[in-house]
Amino acid sequence: MIMHIERAILIAFLGNYLINNVVGAVVVLLQLGTDGSMARYVVYIVLAMIMASVFSWWHLSTAPRAGAFTSGISFGVIAFVVAVATALLSGIAGVLTQSGSLGQLASVLPNFGPFLFNWPTLALLGYWVIPAAIVGYLMQKPGAMTASGNPMPRPMI
Repeated sequence: MIMHIERAILIAFLGNYLINNVVGAVVVLLQLGTDGSMARYVVYIVLAMIMASVFSWWHLSTAPRAGAFTSGISFGVIAFVVAVATALLSGIAGVLTQSGSLGQLASVLPNFGPFLFNWPTLALLGYWVIPAAIVGYLMQKPGAMTASGNPMPRPMI
């Protein structure tokens, strides 16, 4: 499946950071409608999927082509888990930094459960797993391009 899990985690972490900050900033700069408008969410998801596709291709460019589809799905799931873990750790660090109290942290932690079971988290899962699966599928097909731009040789059966 995934050849280098450490590489997948690092690429996913970088991708999550850039999607949250760069894509988020671009969407705000586009000034699409009012706060909470559906256009902002749609543009964010589309741009996030494009960025996730780039990061998926980057990770899969060194993986064997035979199992690229499975590796793509695995990378998407790893990226989703990295994004959720980052949100959890950022929340914990933020509460501890602002309050300096473990008691305050204990009262905030139960709120993380509802975070996992809402629509934005489902969108997060979608914009990491779907592009990674598509990129893996396209890279697995005969004639898929390698990182050097040359077509992959057809496998000998």
